[in-house]
Amino acid sequence: MSIWKRSEFHGSAGFSLVELIITMSIAAILLTLAVPSFSTLIKDNRQVTQANDLITTLTLVRSEAIKRGTRVTACKSADGASCAASGGWEQGWIAFVDDNNDATVNAGEELLRVHGALSAGATLKGDANLGSYISYEARGNAQLISGAIQSGAMVECDDRGFGASAQAITISPTGRAKSWSASDAGAGSCTP
Repeated sequence: MSIWKRSEFHGSAGFSLVELIITMSIAAILLTLAVPSFSTLIKDNRQVTQANDLITTLTLVRSEAIKRGTRVTACKSADGASCAASGGWEQGWIAFVDDNNDATVNAGEELLRVHGALSAGATLKGDANLGSYISYEARGNAQLISGAIQSGAMVECDDRGFGASAQAITISPTGRAKSWSASDAGAGSCTP
C-alpha cells in the first residue's frame, strides 16, 4: 500500500472564453482611463525638465562669471554657434565667455554650453529684459550691456497652451534664477 493517494482533479483548469473576454474588456477600460493621465504626466515632466535645463545653464553662467572674473552670457541660438536675433528661447541656447561685453559670440570667445531646441510645440519667451540674452558680470549679478540690472521673467508653455502646467523662470535683481509655476509667478499668458 502506498502512502501517496492518488486524487482526481475535478473541474477545469484555466479560463473559459467568456471569462477571458470579460478580463480583457476590464483591462481595456482601465488602460483607456490611464493613458491620458500618463500622457499628461509625461508632458508635465518634460516641461519641468526643460525649464530646469535653462536654470542649470544660468547657474553655470553665473558661477563661471564669478570664477573667471569676467562677463559670461547665455543667449538664444538656433545653430548652437551664434546668438539668434529673432525667435524665442525654444530654438535652443548657448553659454559663452563674453570677453568684449557685447552679448554676442565673437571669434575667440569660449563656448561653455550648447543646448538644442526644446520639444516640438514648446515655447519659451522672455520679457523685454530677458528676450535675447542673460548676462552675468564678475560679482554674479545679472546685468544688461547698458549696465542696468537684468531681472525679469520667462514663460515656458507646451502644445497645451497657458495653464496649470506652464512654467516660469525668473531672474531676481541679485541674479538668482528660479523655476516655478507660471501662474504663481504672476504670468497670465505664454508671452510675459
